[in-house]
This record gives sequence, structure tokens and C-alpha cells, in this order.
Amino acid sequence: MTQQGVRWTADQVLALAPDAASRKAGSELGTAGCWSGTGSSDDGAVWGLCGGGAGTPYRTVVDVADASGPAYGCSCPSRKLPCAHALGLLLRAGDVSAVPRGEAPVWAQEWISGRRKRARGTEAGAGASSGSVSGAGDPAARRRAERRAERITAGVTELEQRLGDLLRDGLAGAEQAGYGLWEETAARMVDAQAPGLAARARELGAVPSSGPGWPVRLLEECALLHLLDRGWLRRERLPDPLAATVRSRVGLPAAPDGPPVRDRWLVLAQYDTADARLTTRRLWLYGAESDRTVLVLSYGAGGRAPEPALPVGLTVEAEVSAYPGAETGRRRVALGKRFAPPAPTGVRPPGVTTSGAAVRYGEALRDDPWLESVPVTLERVVPVPDGDSWQLADADADSALPLAPAAHGRPGLWRLVALAGGAPVTVFGECGHRGFTPLTAWPSGPGPAVPLC
Repeated sequence: MTQQGVRWTADQVLALAPDAASRKAGSELGTAGCWSGTGSSDDGAVWGLCGGGAGTPYRTVVDVADASGPAYGCSCPSRKLPCAHALGLLLRAGDVSAVPRGEAPVWAQEWISGRRKRARGTEAGAGASSGSVSGAGDPAARRRAERRAERITAGVTELEQRLGDLLRDGLAGAEQAGYGLWEETAARMVDAQAPGLAARARELGAVPSSGPGWPVRLLEECALLHLLDRGWLRRERLPDPLAATVRSRVGLPAAPDGPPVRDRWLVLAQYDTADARLTTRRLWLYGAESDRTVLVLSYGAGGRAPEPALPVGLTVEAEVSAYPGAETGRRRVALGKRFAPPAPTGVRPPGVTTSGAAVRYGEALRDDPWLESVPVTLERVVPVPDGDSWQLADADADSALPLAPAAHGRPGLWRLVALAGGAPVTVFGECGHRGFTPLTAWPSGPGPAVPLC
């Protein structure tokens, strides 16, 4: 995959895959001998025909010249974006002999020119509408917000009563009730238009089956939920940043209100989590000039992959705008205009010690008691076994961070161990009360970022 003569690595290409199945299929197509008529242009397009069986070969083309991100076209029936054929073509583009420079065929030229024309029209339309008057002062919108706040307050009051009943009757009743009790509670919170409370109530149903020590964990989660309830009921007395965090945790939507910050953003990590309803994509970025680590959240419903998808280890020159609230220290942002396609870089985020990471998480909890983790880069750490688990030990100090339980057994752990080879490495990840979850690593010497998730 090329842009101005630069070729992306296989890891960077596969980071664009919408799911594991696409990643596997794309990897296979990247080495298969089913391609013909492949080629690439100097301005960032690559094309090819992928045959298979007795049918007409699929026409696949990818354009990476636009700063808004890669665009994909394929005649296959897949609804995934990018499809496995696009991924396979991008992987083949890493081999100059397999995808030489040349003039695009007519069908590829038509798709590329049409796509770029539409992109210019979209940008012009966005610029023309940027001066439109906001409806924030709309009386009808204000009345709707007030009615929703009243419904949330009623839901919070009911939730407090249910938590009180649980504690009076004893936690053993939660184990006997199973998921039913909390699913009903979550449904009531959905009716109250408080999806954040519904998600937390639903999570309580899984605690009694989580193994030894579950009563302690259930009590902790109930205490945090009670704290959130009280925060909502007394939100008018809270400092503005904390009140915004409470509204966000309850589930009220918010728009980014911070001024746009333009920077060269290093893509630190990208990963998806999914449930039956929604796929959530977390994209961590580090600003080379602003020295800020920010989070872009995006969502995909109905099995669709969220956007954007950016390759780990590259930089994107773009604007971001912060969301309100103390949540993650205003780290959540909206990704705005992009000024150039992703490009390779030698930038690495500055790191801290393992003890410094624990301190950073503790300080963040003062602003957001419901915070699960904070983004941290650990410098000069070595992955070492600790009984049946693993930890990251400081190479220059007598301290270590345990890996979170979810990190054990993942292929990324063994990639990290292999990359280190017993030597110190730099690791970016999320540090929380369950431990450290490694997401990306860099070798001690020169070398590209290695995704671990």
C-alpha cells in the first residue's frame, strides 16, 4: 500500500480490517496467486483483479490519496469495509514486483476520478454549511432536555431503591436471582433514557458468576453505581467538569466543545469491543507537538464496523476537538479535518515508570471515580512471568505492574515477549485497577510500532 512512495507494513494494513474474519481472509488473499492486472500509481491508488472459481474476477481498487482516509471499491458482494479483497490487495502492494507502477485501467480510472470528485464536493459542502446557526437555544430542544432529565431522575430514584433492597436482603439473593434481576433493572433504565446506568446495571448480573470473591466485587460495583446516582441527584452542586462527567456516565449525549487542536497525531492503538447491540472502536492518538494523548470513540450498529480505521504506528495531521467533562482528563475528542494521509514517523510517546503509571491512575480517579483505566506509555520495561501470570518490570527500578487478566492468553502477549527477548521495550497501554493492558510496543532500538491487540 503506497502513498507518495511510502509502503505500509502488513500490521498497518491489517489494522484496517473490520473484524477478525476479514483479517484472516485478507491475509490469505495477500499471498494467494489469484491476482492479475495489479498496479499502482504515484498519487496513491492501487488496483487489481482477484479471480477464483469460474466467475468473473472481482475488480478491486483502493485510493489513499485523500487525507480523510483510504477509500475502497470492489465488485464483490461483501458489505464489509474494507472487504477481504481490498485488504489482500493492500498486502500485495507491499511487494513492488507484485504490484508495479503503471497506468490504471479504464474501470479503475473511472472509480478513482469519481471518488475524488465526490470527496471534493463533500468538502465544499461542509465548508459552506460551517456558518449555520446552532439550534442550542431552541426552546423545544430545551423542553425535551428537561423532560429527559426528569425521566432520568425517576429512574435513578428507582435504582437507588433496588440497591437498598439488595443490601437489606443480602448479596446471596443476587446469586440466586441470576441475570433476570439485573436485565429487568437495565430495561427500566433504558425506559428512563439513561443508557449509561442500564449498562452498569447489566454488568452487575455477571458479577455473581465471576468466580471466588464475587461478593466483594459486587459490593464495589454497587457502591460505584450508588455514587453515580447521588452525583446525578446533586449535579447542580458539583463543579462543572465533574457534573459533565456525571452526565456522560449516566448516558446523556454531548457534543465536542473544545477549540480545534491541529497536530501530527501518532496512532498509538486501535481496537474494537462488541456486544449484541453495538461495536465500539477505541482509537488512541498522541500529539507530537501538543504532547497530549487523546481518545476517539466511534460506534457501529448491526454488525457494521465503526469508522475511522487508522494504521497503528503512522501519524495523521488533523484537528481534534475535546468533549466536555473531567472524564479521562478531557481526553475524549472528536476527529475533525485531516490535512494529509497517514505517513510513517519516527515519533514515539514519552514514557514513565511502572510506579509513575500507578500514580497517574490514582490522580485521575480524583476527577472521575468511575474511570476504568488511563492511557500510559511505559518506558524500559521487560515482560517477565509471575507465577501463572505476567508482569511488566522496570529495567532500572525495583517495581512492576501486573498485566490485566484479559491480557493473558492473547496472541499480543507472546508478540510482546518475542519483541522484548529479555531486553527493555517501550509499551503503550491502559493502566487500571485490574492491571495493565498492553496495546502497542516498540523495540529498544530503531523499529516500527508492533500492535498487540
